[in-house]
Amino acid sequence: MRKYVISVTLIFIFILVFVYNQKKAGSVSADTVPQVTKLPQPAKKGAMSLEEAIQKRRSMRAYKNQALTKEQVSQILWAAQGITDPDGKKRAAPSAMAMYPLEIYAVCPEAAYHYIPKDHAVEKVGDGDLRKSLGGQKTSSEAAMVIVITAVPTLFSSRVDENNKMKFIYLEAGHCAQNILLQAVALGLAGVPMAGYSEESISKALSLPADRKPIYIISVGYPQ
Repeated sequence: MRKYVISVTLIFIFILVFVYNQKKAGSVSADTVPQVTKLPQPAKKGAMSLEEAIQKRRSMRAYKNQALTKEQVSQILWAAQGITDPDGKKRAAPSAMAMYPLEIYAVCPEAAYHYIPKDHAVEKVGDGDLRKSLGGQKTSSEAAMVIVITAVPTLFSSRVDENNKMKFIYLEAGHCAQNILLQAVALGLAGVPMAGYSEESISKALSLPADRKPIYIISVGYPQ
């Protein structure tokens, strides 16, 4: 009986020590649990035609100090990489071999989010205003939202060489960016794509996984 009590006590102590160490490391802290928020359903019809959006699109670098609505954020993220078929296999922008290596982040004044296409939801990845931490132009710190397009080159099979991997990724990022810009115009907004930024700053600000590479950033907001 005494051996049994000692064994149970040792197991209990081991569990306490394990939980304490895990909390200390942050792996079971409530603060580290991903905060996922479902977005409003995107509209499939709008007031502006595609032709009008193309005609009105301009690169805008001056924005009003006005936040976007949840519906606007939802619509723009859906246009970027949203699911567009009932089977959940196709997205808004074409992708080589349907690999979809792009991962989209939305940096807003209150927090930064990672877009989850299959759930049409966002996962918070950072608190507070991180727009100035992206290492980009002044425009990105003043826009209502900054879209960061990142990519995971390792999603392609080993049969695809490195040059083609990046070519496919850059092409897809362009398709995605144009969708974002035209959708912004259709919502009465404006945007500008930018390639001048610090990869290191973006990776640090958004706590990007090691396999995720920043490709493109797009500022979006109400034009002045």
